[in-house]
Amino acid sequence: QVQLVESGGGLVQAGGSLRLACAASGRTFSGYTMGWFRQAPGKEREFVAFVSWSGPHTNYADSVKGRFTISKDNAKNSVYLQMNSLEPEDTAVYYCAATARSSYYRPRGRYEYDYWGQGTQVTVSS
Repeated sequence: QVQLVESGGGLVQAGGSLRLACAASGRTFSGYTMGWFRQAPGKEREFVAFVSWSGPHTNYADSVKGRFTISKDNAKNSVYLQMNSLEPEDTAVYYCAATARSSYYRPRGRYEYDYWGQGTQVTVSS
């Protein structure tokens, strides 16, 4: 059974940083694409970033490009999201997700992802 468990959320002031982690288990993720999404109150869940499990490919939403960095540690079966220069608009529940869809196809839609974590709250105060 696939499990994705996020950690690292919290409360931070604008301009600060947080690092989210996602521990993945339950199967081999070779060939998978791992993504981060977020959902603010009253808004749709939106794409933040993805990384190819088996290669270097990454992709970011325009709103986070240059501030957020997605990375992975295959040995630890973990994916990370380093968030710098945080803004109040970044406040949301952040979700880790996995899809068997190759990063070649640039999976940025929430319905392209098969597995989801429970989410971790990030709150940025002004």
